[in-house]
Amino acid sequence: MPYRPATPAPTRAAALVASVLAADAVLHLYWTTGATWPAADDTSLSYAVLGTDVPFTPPVLLPLVALLLTAAGLVLAGSRRPRCVLYRVGTLAVAAGLSLRALAGIYWLFAKEAGTAFYLLNFLLYTPLCAVLAVAALRVARWKDAARA
Repeated sequence: MPYRPATPAPTRAAALVASVLAADAVLHLYWTTGATWPAADDTSLSYAVLGTDVPFTPPVLLPLVALLLTAAGLVLAGSRRPRCVLYRVGTLAVAAGLSLRALAGIYWLFAKEAGTAFYLLNFLLYTPLCAVLAVAALRVARWKDAARA
C-alpha cells in the first residue's frame, strides 16, 4: 500500500511559502522601528538587503509588510480552498512575483559588484529562496482538491 502523508503536499508547500513571507514581513516591521539589525546602520542595511541606498522608513516599509502578509494569506487560503478563483489567481500572482524576484536575482549576479554583502546574500539566500518559494506557490495554485472533484 503506498504511503499517503496526513497533510497533502500543497498544504505543506503553502505553509512553507506563508511562513517565509510572514517572517519577512515581521523583519520588515521590525525595521520600521528604526532598528537596523543585522547591519550597523540604515545605509549598510539598505545596501545588504537591496544593493542600493533606499530609506528604511515606515512609509516605505509598511506597504511592503502589508503586501507580504496579504501574499501569505492568499497562499494559505488557496491551499484550503483550491477551487476558489480569487485565491487561485492570488496564489498565481504570488508565484509570479517570486519568479520575477528570482529572475532579477539572476540578473543581479551579473550586474552587481561581486564580493558585496548584497551580492553574497542574493547569491546564497535571496535568489534560491525566491525560486523555491515560486515553485511551491505554483504547486499550491495548480492543486485541485481531489476530495471535491
